[in-house]
Amino acid sequence: MHSRGFPPVKILFVIENYLPHIGGVEVVFRNLAEGLVKKGHSATVITHRMKGTAKEETINNVKVKRIGCLGSRYLFTFLSLPAAVAEAEKADIVHTTTFNGFFPAWVAAKLSRKPLVATIHEAWVGKWREYAGFNWLKAALHDLAERLIYLLPAVDRYVAVSNSTRRQLLNLGKNNTVTVYNGVDYGHFNPRKHDGSAIRKKYSLQKNYVLLVYGRPGPSKGMEYAIEAMKEISQKMPKARMMLMLSRDKQYQRKYSQLLRLIKKLQIEDAIINIAPVPHQELPKYIKSADCVIVPSISEGFGYTAAEAAAMGKTVIASNTTSLPEVVSGKHILVEPKNSHEIAAAVESASRSGCHTTNQKRFTVEENVSGYIAVYGELLQRFKSKNKG
Repeated sequence: MHSRGFPPVKILFVIENYLPHIGGVEVVFRNLAEGLVKKGHSATVITHRMKGTAKEETINNVKVKRIGCLGSRYLFTFLSLPAAVAEAEKADIVHTTTFNGFFPAWVAAKLSRKPLVATIHEAWVGKWREYAGFNWLKAALHDLAERLIYLLPAVDRYVAVSNSTRRQLLNLGKNNTVTVYNGVDYGHFNPRKHDGSAIRKKYSLQKNYVLLVYGRPGPSKGMEYAIEAMKEISQKMPKARMMLMLSRDKQYQRKYSQLLRLIKKLQIEDAIINIAPVPHQELPKYIKSADCVIVPSISEGFGYTAAEAAAMGKTVIASNTTSLPEVVSGKHILVEPKNSHEIAAAVESASRSGCHTTNQKRFTVEENVSGYIAVYGELLQRFKSKNKG
């Protein structure tokens, strides 16, 4: 039986990154594409080809076509056009996200006269210097590129991953926006399924108060504020240790190196355990091993780190900004963004159980997939009526 009472739908995703590349956006589209297939629909993904990956393959019944981009994902915008246009002719819906997949998806949808759905994680118009740390020229160019995305006609539905992002889009005049929360795999991030004691033993942390900071060290993630807080935390809590698990992908190498230099400058090497990113299957064990998870972001569209840590029952210290107050739950403390002193004070408070406690919020993959199916169904019905007219 197919969802929402309409026949199987063929979805074409045009997105710059997909499996095996792993990040928050990739998790969203993997869960969505595979969830659609499980409900009887079909999904094809056009993405950029990473080194060592096949040109075409099927992953969990999702067809994946990769475009060689000469080592630059930015070229995907142009080199994916022929494949996107060809595949759109066979699809019912074209679905994309910002940034490099947006233009080819828009062209393909327009030429094939198919509905276009765009998932927006964050809208940074006017905030590129603040959030990304770019110089004025680079910030201006990125700001212009993002504004052009919102100026393009024929985007039939913008989907925001949180109400925070939806408000950003409404402020830009995008009234054809709905919220569909990203989904968390609660079967995977289940505290009853995982044991963190082996991790604590591996790093000799059995008697320590353990903080975990993990994710991409992009400029908007504010990792430096957690590291700066560790200097103050170490003075007040000598047995506190921070496990730092940051992506070492090429695109984050500069920021990663800056963070390592900051650790050395602050002379807190003994308080920080630098851990290489682990496979997705292993991540819950590391979350389980921690006493507290810090999410020091300057901006978040959804905030997987906060949602995953909350799902694992951990105390979360998160910036009081954008989507994070909307997503965090359970035991948590919200702090002022870019304020390492508040992070340190929150850690000390958390160590004494001085946290806010709320019922756990749940953002399920099932609800995410159903939300998108509702969007697709509404658009297909509208296009069907328009074509009849």
